[in-house]
Amino acid sequence: MVARRTAFRAPIVVAVLTAAMLALGTAVVPLLPATAAGTAAVDCSAPAWAEGGTYTAGAHVTHQGRAYTALVTHTAHPGAGWDPASTPTLWTLDGTCGGAPDPDPDPTGPGDEADTPVAANGQLHVCGTGLCNERGTRIQLRGMSTHGTQWYSQCVTDGSLDTLAGDWGADVLRISTYVQEGGYETDPARFTALVNTYIDQLTARGLYAIVDWHMLDPGDPHVNLERAKTFFTAIAERNSGKNNIIYEVANEPNDVSWQRIKSYHEEIVPVIRAKDPDAVILLGTRAWSSLGVSDGADESEVVNNPVNASNVMYTFHFYAASHREEYLSALSRAADRIPVFITEFGTQDYAGEGPNDFAMSQRYLDLAAAKKISWVNWNYSDDHRSGAVWTEGTCASGDFGTHRLKEAGAWVRDRIRTPDAF
Repeated sequence: MVARRTAFRAPIVVAVLTAAMLALGTAVVPLLPATAAGTAAVDCSAPAWAEGGTYTAGAHVTHQGRAYTALVTHTAHPGAGWDPASTPTLWTLDGTCGGAPDPDPDPTGPGDEADTPVAANGQLHVCGTGLCNERGTRIQLRGMSTHGTQWYSQCVTDGSLDTLAGDWGADVLRISTYVQEGGYETDPARFTALVNTYIDQLTARGLYAIVDWHMLDPGDPHVNLERAKTFFTAIAERNSGKNNIIYEVANEPNDVSWQRIKSYHEEIVPVIRAKDPDAVILLGTRAWSSLGVSDGADESEVVNNPVNASNVMYTFHFYAASHREEYLSALSRAADRIPVFITEFGTQDYAGEGPNDFAMSQRYLDLAAAKKISWVNWNYSDDHRSGAVWTEGTCASGDFGTHRLKEAGAWVRDRIRTPDAF
């Protein structure tokens, strides 16, 4: 089942590379898998593929009785699992070594609906207290969140996204656009363009994109309301034709009442709906999206006074070393009454650092699995804190093999890679 989660198609990558080459003014020669181009004899005199080797685009290898051609220049880092049979983003299958094309180069079958998360599920919508795909089946998405893109844009690259979509088998990436702290307010055009670039990259890989308006300090979302209207209008207008966009309109409201937060949501949701009427919208909750628990309240304030909007879900954040039984119980109760999406969690303390509490984290994820609550882990970067999945220096190196993962990164990767129930 993990193989299903890694089977996004080589032609998608070819299209991305082709667009990049055109942008650079480079002549492009159509690149097609040999199995699709004809039945020419397969050259099996090429050397055998070996883990640890570096392969240039166009290089030929043999592996397990088949011949392959490299699509992109890369290094098959030990432990990464990037052999030709497992990575159609890196290699195209030419055929078997018997001189005839492989009778079934795609063992999942033509038109298999499980090619990518978006291919499997299409346009999502809220159904009762859950998230459903276009066929009305309730599903759970699992994935990662970027760190602030003003600091860690170097961690969101074709290489890192290929790893997330292919090796990790993620369903979704949350694009965290900080409003303050050197973020959106300093250069709205730049950060809007950056989000659009990431959306295009995720779309090419068949992943869902959460567009996160990462307001944090000040904690009143109304302070940035006009900026939010400008941002979401631009993003929704440009991407309304896509079926993989989810909007998160207020990361962590804090030091402000639920009524105040609710009034913000009821102003910003119509702005998005005017441009993108079908997308799911995620709504921040009181006290750093804890459903009010961090302020001594609980989920009842949302349950009894929901936002006047449809096709919306409420966000919940937890950090397992800090947020214990009271938070877990509130999440469990809330998920039975309102649609909830965990758009941020960590296995550490609330600052995303310190020792990991994997036992408590697993209790949260077990609950999420049982109630089909989607989740996103913080964060897909090489920040020095224990909550960043990559060791420091990983993003600059371009090496996203499993040997570069921190302890928390290895733990969450294993849980993302478990089979989807689409």
